[in-house]
Amino acid sequence: MMQLRAFLYVQHLLGIGHLARTSRVAAALVDDGFDVTVVTGGAPVTGFPGLGAKSVTLPPVTSGDEGFSGLVDLQGVPIDDDFKKRRSEMLLQAFRDCRPDIVIVEAFPFGRRQMRFELLPLIEAIDATSPRPLLVTSVRDILQERVKPGRNEETIDLINRHFDLVMVHGDPAFATIDKTFPLAGAISAEVTYTGLVAAPPPPAASERFDVLVSVGGGAAGKSLVSSTIAAARNANNVWNWCLITGPNLPKYEFDAIARDATPGLSIFRFREDFASLLTGTRLSVSQAGYNTVCDVLRAGCRSLLVPFAAGGESEQTVRALMLEELGLATVLMEKDLTPEGLAQAIEQALVGPAPSAHRLDLEGARHSAQILRERYRTWPLKGGPDFGKVHDQTDDGS
Repeated sequence: MMQLRAFLYVQHLLGIGHLARTSRVAAALVDDGFDVTVVTGGAPVTGFPGLGAKSVTLPPVTSGDEGFSGLVDLQGVPIDDDFKKRRSEMLLQAFRDCRPDIVIVEAFPFGRRQMRFELLPLIEAIDATSPRPLLVTSVRDILQERVKPGRNEETIDLINRHFDLVMVHGDPAFATIDKTFPLAGAISAEVTYTGLVAAPPPPAASERFDVLVSVGGGAAGKSLVSSTIAAARNANNVWNWCLITGPNLPKYEFDAIARDATPGLSIFRFREDFASLLTGTRLSVSQAGYNTVCDVLRAGCRSLLVPFAAGGESEQTVRALMLEELGLATVLMEKDLTPEGLAQAIEQALVGPAPSAHRLDLEGARHSAQILRERYRTWPLKGGPDFGKVHDQTDDGS
């Protein structure tokens, strides 16, 4: 079997969901015999992108706030043109060194518009390469809905001029891309659904908790952390609580939280066995990020979702409400999140019905590898069509 070279680009800004999903796809590609290079551009996270793939780390950037209003380095300093130029040159050099058969760009152009300064030159380089690699956008099933006029039209233009495949990481029985991207019908590239990219089934839990609260990467969700601490302190019960704050929560904040812990509440910054812990918990309390939801669905545990909604974010709210409608979770809106409101929602979730059985496809990583190999098999290696040049459009980057 031919060993194909795959080049994956991912940029995480607040949480680690984009990085985790891409890392799972990369691992599946490695298992399928691909030679894999993963380019990451966010804050380093232990364990990602994982073993077996070559890793290229660009100078890290993150979001200046929860509204994704600007890019800053890890010291919080806004990045300048020299910084952007250096990153762009490193990305192009990594592409040339890899000489890939397939390029997979995570989220863009549906999202990550802030990274156009390096992704548009990359796309130009791909179009100029002969033989031209297959260009794929890798996107989750539920997108952040855009409200600025013309934004969706720009996305369609980029996809139709440059991309060969839109790989949607979702089960169409749950959500199709047109639910949150109204111009989906105008996409001329092939659109395929992989299933949800969940981790493999985990081993049994080594510890058991009544209430397991997790906050994803930890850069967002501080109100859930503070409400959990207060709810656990005031709870008139014998629940065994666990709070996982996330690796991106600043250390001084984590240390203050740990000092403030009440008996019965175990606090961790990160747990590599998080998916296993879910199999032994009575109730998972979390935001409604893609990867956490996949872990909860895999574990089959009760779930209370508090979707992240700061800065006009809609994606997690849509996902949470759809899961609640299917009987797979209960929902507490972020605007209603208080220590008292959280404690009441936890009590109701614990005595409520067990989650409904589901048949959602959770094998999206493995299916992604199969789809890419088959799509490349039919790819005419003739240098690719004449797509013309990529034209940047200046705006606020959101």
